[in-house]
Amino acid sequence: MFTGKFKRWVAGAAALSCLMGIVPTVDAASTDKLPFDDIASSFARDSIIRLYNKQILSGTSARTFSPKKPVTRAEFITILDRVLGIKTVHGEINPFKDMKAKDWYYDAVTAAVQIGLVDGTSAHTFEPSKPVTRQEAAIMLIRAFKQSGVSGDTSYFADADKIADWADKAVGAALELNLMAGDAKGNFNPAEGMTRQETAAVIDRALQNAKWASALAKSQSSTRIQLGWQYGQTAAQYEQSVLQANVTSLSPRWYFFDPAGAVADYTDQSLVSWASKNKRQIWAMVGNRSNQEVTHQNLSNATYRGKVVDQLTGYVQKYGLKGLNIDFENVAPADRAYMTAFVSELSAKLHKVGAVVSVCVSPDLGSDWTEGFDYKALGASADYMVLMAYDEHWSTSPIAGSVASLPYVDYSIAKILEEVPANKVILALPYYNQEWVTDKAGKVTATELTLIEQNNIVHNRSLLPAWDASVSQYTASYQLNGLKHQFWIEDGRSLAAKYKKAMDYNLAGLAYWFMGGASTDIYTSLSNAERFYGLNFN
Repeated sequence: MFTGKFKRWVAGAAALSCLMGIVPTVDAASTDKLPFDDIASSFARDSIIRLYNKQILSGTSARTFSPKKPVTRAEFITILDRVLGIKTVHGEINPFKDMKAKDWYYDAVTAAVQIGLVDGTSAHTFEPSKPVTRQEAAIMLIRAFKQSGVSGDTSYFADADKIADWADKAVGAALELNLMAGDAKGNFNPAEGMTRQETAAVIDRALQNAKWASALAKSQSSTRIQLGWQYGQTAAQYEQSVLQANVTSLSPRWYFFDPAGAVADYTDQSLVSWASKNKRQIWAMVGNRSNQEVTHQNLSNATYRGKVVDQLTGYVQKYGLKGLNIDFENVAPADRAYMTAFVSELSAKLHKVGAVVSVCVSPDLGSDWTEGFDYKALGASADYMVLMAYDEHWSTSPIAGSVASLPYVDYSIAKILEEVPANKVILALPYYNQEWVTDKAGKVTATELTLIEQNNIVHNRSLLPAWDASVSQYTASYQLNGLKHQFWIEDGRSLAAKYKKAMDYNLAGLAYWFMGGASTDIYTSLSNAERFYGLNFN
């Protein structure tokens, strides 16, 4: 480990070569015609060329790079998005009041904010045109390459006291990793803006790290299950949503309990053919219409239960399905053992024909609503448990609140993992929300909305959502006819945070209730979450 004195000398020497415009020796390829007319004497000439060839940096015009021009916050984060392979997102929820959807940087900033790569300068501002400071750049770099665990000493900088507390650790890490250094006078100059040539040099240094470059170059095709339920859509609409969202397993609502062991069949053969042609699996949903009496009859009577199992197995074979998704609600606590027996018997039958069984369960909060489910026993028989981590506050809830706050999702996952292994758990996310209305007497009512409907209200009423870190969601409210309307918004940022939980716990996959409920930007947001959270630079 270098001493502070030696590192200070190295930093000063490196900075001096930059300030004097000393250009390092370059290979023959770099002596060819330069892509820009104003970089020949730039200390970052080779870095600029390499990044230009990788389409990470471009010029300020066809033949100029403007190496000494300051880089704005929007430009810097756009460059990092390109480095990381993050797609731009035209988010329906604008995170900052000083950005407009038509601004060139809107999509890039939105994408970066959603995955936690950058923050605003306040709750409602990003200051996109402000030059990015050196300490801000350090934070973004350390977040981008996931090096927050690296420690470095900043105390020997002559202006160490000017480094903001919120930036000190990142500046130290950037120094330790040889991404950034001080100037010839021993200053870090934390509040100074980064120039375009300095930015090129720093980004190029990062990409010279063989391990980091290898991580970025790897294909990140996910093996996680992506399950999407059909609801309120025609087959054609559903198919389009499946393609846009890159869903791999389709769950149309085809089979329902009828009395005396009968199972209603609503199979759409055209969807079966489409799924096969487009290399998608179908795990058709089996429902009970929330009818507790019929559910009890079919589960508790061994004869009826056997008939149900045989019919469902027959449907799987007849239509060439890859599995079933059992979604029973309002199961009586007294039917707990019968529910377990049903899943065990169905799984045994379907496994013989090469099909899987997945079972939908709500988070175990110790209520009668989930008492009918023996999580451990069901998890032992079924291939997957689909955790519906939503309805934290449901439509008839006595108080207003989030449908699925991040702490609630985290608790729900941790709870089920006490009894079911992670490789059998699929996390279901909500593509719906509630609009809460509180009257003058304090009584609360709610209206369920798709995320598209939610977004329309936010836009039409020109609401300015504010990020609430305690729940990892934007919140917004307005008054109408003396009544208070509230939202805990679900968008690309909130859903990406939940997606990260699935990856952190190494769950088997994700599910979405329901396809067609989300605006199309959500699909890109979740693709970015899979990309960024899956990168491993260590």
